[in-house]
Amino acid sequence: MHSGVDPFTGRGRGFWSSLISALLATALFRCWHILLFFSAWAAMVTLISQYTHSLAIQPTLLTVLGTVLGFVISYRTTSSFERYNEGRRFWSAVILGSRTFARLVWFHVPGIGTDSEEERKARVLLEKKTVINLLEAFGIAIKHYLRGEEGIFYEDLYHLVKFLPPYALPAGLPSAVDVSEMPASRSMDGTRHSVTRNEPKKSTEGQLPLPVTSEPRPPTSVSLEIRPGDNSFLLPARNPPQFAIFDVFPFSLLVHQLTKHGKDIKGKKAARLRASMKEHVVSQNIPLEISLYLSSYVSALQARKAIDASMNTSLLNALLSLTDSLTGLERILTTPIPFSYSIHLWVVTIIYCLALPFQIWKTLGWITIPGTTVVAFVFFGFLVAGEEIENPFGYDKNDLNMDYFTHVVIRNELRAITALPAPNPAIWAFSDTNDHVFSSSVLKQEMNDCASPQEWLRRGLGPMQGALVL
Repeated sequence: MHSGVDPFTGRGRGFWSSLISALLATALFRCWHILLFFSAWAAMVTLISQYTHSLAIQPTLLTVLGTVLGFVISYRTTSSFERYNEGRRFWSAVILGSRTFARLVWFHVPGIGTDSEEERKARVLLEKKTVINLLEAFGIAIKHYLRGEEGIFYEDLYHLVKFLPPYALPAGLPSAVDVSEMPASRSMDGTRHSVTRNEPKKSTEGQLPLPVTSEPRPPTSVSLEIRPGDNSFLLPARNPPQFAIFDVFPFSLLVHQLTKHGKDIKGKKAARLRASMKEHVVSQNIPLEISLYLSSYVSALQARKAIDASMNTSLLNALLSLTDSLTGLERILTTPIPFSYSIHLWVVTIIYCLALPFQIWKTLGWITIPGTTVVAFVFFGFLVAGEEIENPFGYDKNDLNMDYFTHVVIRNELRAITALPAPNPAIWAFSDTNDHVFSSSVLKQEMNDCASPQEWLRRGLGPMQGALVL
């Protein structure tokens, strides 16, 4: 949940902005139309029973059915929350793998041999920085990939991976784009240096309008050369779909099944459902491509004999953590709650709430109206909350803040690591400000304790060992 945090800066928002975001993140905002309907239904039953003819029935099944329904809804919500937590755990593994791989590359990979020492250092620096940029691209590519935003044409991703020749990989996630309707997106040589595309139009659905293919093929549309510094064809890093009438319709999954699988429906729910569709599998697996290039880097280091076996194992383990997280995130997205179970739960809940006013009017009278509204809010609130967090990778208020993970945590940490050369212990360990190296207490600044490394070297080994004993 990231209602009070800016997704790109990680900074807190103002009070009113945070309050509005918190209100929009509540279940009330997602089921208000349902509550309005049941309030009106309870009011109608109450008015008829009060002034025309009593519609009261025996509340025989009220307790039993309500208890069972409560347990089932609780199980539904718990299952969705487990998926949410598992998604967060996999993103933590992505961050850990990126930190580990970057640290090993920047600090522990030695130079490569060339004739010129200056050229060697330049090549090493260029190669290391490119690899660490690919680590940043890996996290960003996962973010777009999980949101169903296909391809590489995004402001935060394109320039990090445009130089990589593409692999003809099968999709790990389904695509919402029909292969028969897509022109080619790559040139004849299979590189991304130029883009074959129609004039791009930015989508309001969070879907990439640029054509995507899973393998190089001849262009079928006008080829436009991309000039250096031209970013006009790129989509924004964050492009949430606009709100639509589909978002307030309670039977979202049913509509998804009955209308060509929701391909032409607009709205946030439709975009989230399309991200996990099972038709037209042509989506590019950009994160997997990046992992192959990271693996090729480790292989090249091994071929040059630039790293030993233990270093090679450490790099491969970090890469394994990244690919394992990618696979786990794919599994969460492509394994939704069974359709029949969700629809049956919705139908039973609706029947229960429709029958509720008839059973409680004789006892509660006019309080039947607010009582029915409260019960409907309890049941449907859990249902809509569970429906939202079962796919925690979109743009909803309660989804995982993947923009924060990629742009604040991963990007800033990787750039901080590469901002300076590998620290030399001969410099920082012998700094004059390291005057508490043998201090018995960091809270007490005794005269004998406060001594610079140079002073301890002057005193000799004996006083150092004596200071360790104290």
